[in-house]
Amino acid sequence: MILTDTHAHLYSEAFDDDRDAMIARAMDVGVKRFFLPAIDSTYTTAMHELQAKYPENMFLLTGLHPTHVKENYQKELKHVSQQLETGKYVAVGEIGIDLYWDKTLLKQQQEAFVFQIHLAKKYGLPIVIHCREAFDEIFEILEQEKGEGLSGVFHCFTGTEQQALRAIGYNMKLGIGGVATFKNGKIDRFLGNIALESIVLETDAPYLAPVPYRGKRNESAYLVNVLEKLESIYDKDADSIAAITTENSKQIFGI
Repeated sequence: MILTDTHAHLYSEAFDDDRDAMIARAMDVGVKRFFLPAIDSTYTTAMHELQAKYPENMFLLTGLHPTHVKENYQKELKHVSQQLETGKYVAVGEIGIDLYWDKTLLKQQQEAFVFQIHLAKKYGLPIVIHCREAFDEIFEILEQEKGEGLSGVFHCFTGTEQQALRAIGYNMKLGIGGVATFKNGKIDRFLGNIALESIVLETDAPYLAPVPYRGKRNESAYLVNVLEKLESIYDKDADSIAAITTENSKQIFGI
């Protein structure tokens, strides 16, 4: 069984004390493919160092996280553009809009999101979307950008069934992680109505650990807990779900 963690910040400081052991634990339970989304330029070196250590397992994204769209966001977007010129990335992300923490920079977040979608189209890459309390704003932009060249993952999907179907309609897969195991996560109520071919697995490590680790540091090995939840939702065995979702990740990222 090969599992794919399509979204894990394994370069995070949260893993500085046991990064290699944490990765080994994940590989021991079948997680062999790790996709590392970007946050901002301060993590670029750490991301490349991790990929150099695990070249067959780690795949890098570049992008500016919406919560890091600050006064210097134009400089950060230039960094993303420069990184894409190297051709070492499999997607642009994570990008999007986050109105949970701060609504004052909505205009700048929208500008950064659109700019990075255009970069992804230019280089023929998928996008990985971060959306928090911003479904309407995200969908407004996706409606403008829909069509050929737009594809990717709606990371950490937490919306309704209607919103899930709309996201899929924009050629997005749904990133399903720990939230599916939460009693108040709600997505488990309708997830069985969504075809497995529209889903990829993720942890968002070190964040959003699944039950029974909720509230603790998340890690890629816990992807098996998400897998177990999907077994009950879809009434399919773990091997089948792992194979389908890993194939989905290959289709999206081309690797």
